[in-house]
Amino acid sequence: MREILCFGDSNTYGLIPGTKERYKENIRWTGILQQKLKEKDCRIVEEGLCGRTTVFEDELRKNRKGSDLLPVLLESHAPIDQVVLMLGTNDCKSYYHASAEVIGLGVEKLIGQIRQAGEHIKILLVSPILLGEKVWEPEYDPEFDEQSVETSRQLKTVYSRIAKKHGIDFLAASDVAEPSSRDREHMDEESHRRFAEAVYERLAG
Repeated sequence: MREILCFGDSNTYGLIPGTKERYKENIRWTGILQQKLKEKDCRIVEEGLCGRTTVFEDELRKNRKGSDLLPVLLESHAPIDQVVLMLGTNDCKSYYHASAEVIGLGVEKLIGQIRQAGEHIKILLVSPILLGEKVWEPEYDPEFDEQSVETSRQLKTVYSRIAKKHGIDFLAASDVAEPSSRDREHMDEESHRRFAEAVYERLAG
């Protein structure tokens, strides 16, 4: 059986926009992907966590630093055949003061960790959906600011360049999905469906 690890943040976890609840398995993109790949003898390993970053330590919530946990997951779920890596949105938060290029360096560290776990492991690098306009307003998510939105727009170009550098597959989630108007940050049901289809085409192609 082919094991595919999906490593990401709240949009991989399946957080319902504007709530603290999680979409059911048949609605979140990882669950949809599992059903699509079922007959191809594949198993999706869901590893999404709200607030997860690439390499930054969240002083407000523990265990959000992706580079701390990824090697553990690669070992505990071994053998892993492929990783779908989608992080970067939380790295855009204002208190990290990280440019798209610096966030890209964090992504490259994660790619290195995957390579260290096994040169055979295929990687699909995904740049995340864009942050919505004025996501920083008090009723939405004040952990972001205006620069956060601009930085999120730059991630597609940076990640595409990284994928070419490392010879790995690339997909821009922002090409097929968008943040819900409900919270300007997380995918709604339709975006989960469209994104699952796009990932499926890359994995099954």
